[in-house]
Amino acid sequence: MDEQHGKDLSLETCRLVLQAHEPAEIVALVDGNDTYRNVSGLEPASGLREFFVSGELSPDWLAQLRAAEKADPWKWGFALLLRGTNLVVGTCGFKGPADGEGVVEIGYGIVADHQGRGFASEATAALVAFASTCGDVRRLRAHTLPEANASTRVLSKCGFEFIGDVIDPDDGPVWRWERDPEQR
Repeated sequence: MDEQHGKDLSLETCRLVLQAHEPAEIVALVDGNDTYRNVSGLEPASGLREFFVSGELSPDWLAQLRAAEKADPWKWGFALLLRGTNLVVGTCGFKGPADGEGVVEIGYGIVADHQGRGFASEATAALVAFASTCGDVRRLRAHTLPEANASTRVLSKCGFEFIGDVIDPDDGPVWRWERDPEQR
């Protein structure tokens, strides 16, 4: 099985297991927490479902998800499980595979009850390490709200540098952060 696109792909940190999302599991979570439990065997922490059913859920994205047949961390990301449990406390991933310039954008979210414990930093470091094993990734990128906040601290801690203000076509004004995959 392709180690970067397989159902069994998982990454481990000190306190988390990043398990590649199966498309059917995300569809189940969109349908409801009980459906997610039945399909995935995982326990969604309070607030997890809202990451996927906010007002920003794209019908095109949902159609692609329903048509997908296998886990693809570049497209569907990872569930963040507390190590030794089946509790999913967040999600993280990439906005797609590396573009023509070798850039991948990362994103992450931790449910409110588990924020402030360093889980976002652990997940981000794992994404960086994963991307660094892929020869086509030459730069990692992230965007935050244009103000100092928890995400800016996570990115700074994980070696990202503030690049500047940009206008994102979907999110409006944001701060851009970048780093090389190999930098320490």
